[in-house]
Amino acid sequence: MHTEADKTDGLRILVARFRGRGLPKSRYDLWLPSLGPSEELLHGFLGGKISWAKFSKEYQEELWADGPVDDKNKTSKNHGQKGLLRLLRFVSQQQPVTLLCHCDEDEAHCHRHLLQKILLSSKVTL
Repeated sequence: MHTEADKTDGLRILVARFRGRGLPKSRYDLWLPSLGPSEELLHGFLGGKISWAKFSKEYQEELWADGPVDDKNKTSKNHGQKGLLRLLRFVSQQQPVTLLCHCDEDEAHCHRHLLQKILLSSKVTL
């Protein structure tokens, strides 16, 4: 988010829970806040209350958790973020996709890296 868009970026997707004050919409094409870590998890990590390993594990659990509405559906379930992950994987196979967050771009401990690994893994099926 700290650099201007480049034509090789393809679809620029902000995957942060918060859009950020003063962030121009021209910096991203699509905002998917539900792919950011929960507020509680994010604050725990940024506040030093949990380790990166614990953050990584819990963030992935959040992504794979069924949505609360699934309890109401016997046949066709929403499956929380699973459908969105499938869609994002499909789109990334059609064109370049750049995942964006408010972390510095060279930040090693950012959920974008975890999300990228998940999207490229065999766990996300089309």
